[in-house]
Amino acid sequence: MLTEQAAIELQENLRQQLILKDELPADLQLIAGVDVEYDKDTDLIAGAIAVLDFHTLEVKAVATHVMHVTFPYIPGLFSFREMPVLLEAWKKLSLHPGLIFCDGHGLAHPRRFGLACHLGVVLDLPTLGCGKTRLYGNFGPLAEARGSISPLLAEDNNEHVGNVLRTQPGINPVFVSPGHKISIGTATDIVLKMAAEYRLPETTRKADHFGREAMLAYKGS
Repeated sequence: MLTEQAAIELQENLRQQLILKDELPADLQLIAGVDVEYDKDTDLIAGAIAVLDFHTLEVKAVATHVMHVTFPYIPGLFSFREMPVLLEAWKKLSLHPGLIFCDGHGLAHPRRFGLACHLGVVLDLPTLGCGKTRLYGNFGPLAEARGSISPLLAEDNNEHVGNVLRTQPGINPVFVSPGHKISIGTATDIVLKMAAEYRLPETTRKADHFGREAMLAYKGS
């Protein structure tokens, strides 16, 4: 298992490969949500990937994997807990998407390398992070209307690392940041499009559902 220092060094090295401009497929057809479910009673972890049609949001493929956690909880190194199970699920996937939504963060991270960045670089695919809560960064007041945005700025140098986005009127915002091969603006626009009815994008909602199902099935087997 990696030590904490080795994991930080790996983050620093992989970060050099980040591409923070749009390199999405010209005709984006398939998108995916990834999510990780933790069992509250054991060290089991379930990873789920749900592939959706970008235009209809129909689920086209699902892959899940359940295993024991292999890395401790260390703030700032969360991706090292979640990457192994997601990569195992990825191996089982029958259709590969042109863009992946992570239930977490990308550039909006103390070392600018959250789960969305890590997964994007390893898979060499466009990724974005859409977190339910703030991990890192400062932001100002946010209007109540759907689509309202407040820039998320780095705490050390005011770098623009993401956007705080109101996806539904008067509901708590989400925290959007690019992972790999996508810009902040495009990531924000796509999250808003995918969150037409609910606070969270449909990709995240579907992946969360299949992750919980996989854990229940595993524990019941």
